[in-house]
Amino acid sequence: METTQQAGEPGAAERRRRELLEAADRVVLRDGPKASMNAIAAEAGITKPILYRHFGDKAGLYQALAVRHTDALLDSLRAALDAPAERRRRVEATLDTYLVAIEARPQVYRFLMHPAEDSHAAERGFDVGLHSAPLLRRLGEELAQVIGERVDLRPGGERLARVWGHGIVGMMHAAGDWWLGERPCDRAELVTALTDLLWGRLATAGNRPDGPGF
Repeated sequence: METTQQAGEPGAAERRRRELLEAADRVVLRDGPKASMNAIAAEAGITKPILYRHFGDKAGLYQALAVRHTDALLDSLRAALDAPAERRRRVEATLDTYLVAIEARPQVYRFLMHPAEDSHAAERGFDVGLHSAPLLRRLGEELAQVIGERVDLRPGGERLARVWGHGIVGMMHAAGDWWLGERPCDRAELVTALTDLLWGRLATAGNRPDGPGF
C-alpha cells in the first residue's frame, strides 16, 4: 500500500505511475479489451481508488497506455524510414514494422482500438473510438511530417504530405485490422500488395534538396 511519504519522494510518483502502467500492460496482454480497472488494481496490488488517484478514470489510464505504445511504435517506424535502403524497401519496412507491432501484441492493439462487448456496467460509458481516433491522427501527422521533410511535392507540398500521411495511416490501420482478424495471407504478401498500391507517385517524386532524402 502506498504511503504519503512515498508519494512525496522525488520521482516516486512518476516511478509508481510507470509501475502501474506495467501492471496494466500485463492485464491488457491477458484480457485485451476486457481489461478492467478492478483487474489492473488487483494486478498492481492496490485498491481501485489509488489507481484513480494516478489516472483519474479508465479514460486516463487508456490515454497513458496509448501514449506509451504509440511512442514506441513511432520510434520503430522512424527507424524503418531512416534505414540505409532504397525507397521502396523503406516503404515496405515501414508497413511491415506496423504489422509486426500489432501481430506481436494483438491484445494490446485490440484494447486500444476495439471496445469490449461485455464491459462491466460501471465502465460501459467508456468510448474507445473517442480515444483511439486521436492516436491515428497523431500517427498521420507524424508520417506527414516525415514525408514533407523528405519528398519534393511542390506545389502545395505541405498539404499533400498531410493527405498522404493520413491516407497511408488509414490504409495501414484498416488493412492491418482486417488482416489481424482474418489472416487471409501472410504478412509479406500483405506488405507487398500495400506497397504496390502506394507506389505510384511516390516512386517518381524527387527528394527535397534541403531534406535528408527518402
